[in-house]
Amino acid sequence: MAVSDSMHAHDHDHDHDHQVVPSDPALRTKALESLLVEKGLVDRAALDALVDAYENKIGPRNGARVVARAWVDSAYKERLLNNASAAIAELGYGGAQGEHMVVVENSPRVHNLVVCTLCSCYPWPILGLPPVWYKSAPYRSRSVIDPRGVLREFGLELPEDVEVRVSDSTAEVRYLVLPERPAGTEKMSEEELATLVTRDAMIGVAKIAPPPGGAA
Repeated sequence: MAVSDSMHAHDHDHDHDHQVVPSDPALRTKALESLLVEKGLVDRAALDALVDAYENKIGPRNGARVVARAWVDSAYKERLLNNASAAIAELGYGGAQGEHMVVVENSPRVHNLVVCTLCSCYPWPILGLPPVWYKSAPYRSRSVIDPRGVLREFGLELPEDVEVRVSDSTAEVRYLVLPERPAGTEKMSEEELATLVTRDAMIGVAKIAPPPGGAA
């Protein structure tokens, strides 16, 4: 189900001894990591390699390649919008947390925003690790109640005649925004276009800026 200034339906099935646990999630994670390493349960190098893979290899660069391909190949774009999981798999991306994908397309009249209202469902194979703000309670609640206000806080002011659609990711379905291709990129290659695509644009809290001075 979609709504204007609207949303798709959601259904979820969904540190050391004697130290005070830090209140900040990042500090708690670091404290837990240190404890696991100290007890020999985790190899720090292996953990760093895993994080690097999700942030820089498995992560947003994969989604950027999907978007760039859709921008240059109309047949691929049609497949992506009709059966996102299969189209994404054509580029070799898939797996846990990305089995059932839906791609929603931005246009001059429609802007899509993705949220997970009950937890933090997120398409890891194509966007990597979810940002901290995506998992925060204020983002998860206010994206539904006041999506335009949330977008303004990210620096994105939309005209009133642009419809905002909010898609609620679940354990069963995860969403990816297909951003508008920016002006001035007509002569750019698929690889060059992929470098313009940002994680935030694929979540919908940003648009993709034209390249400085336009394409060469």
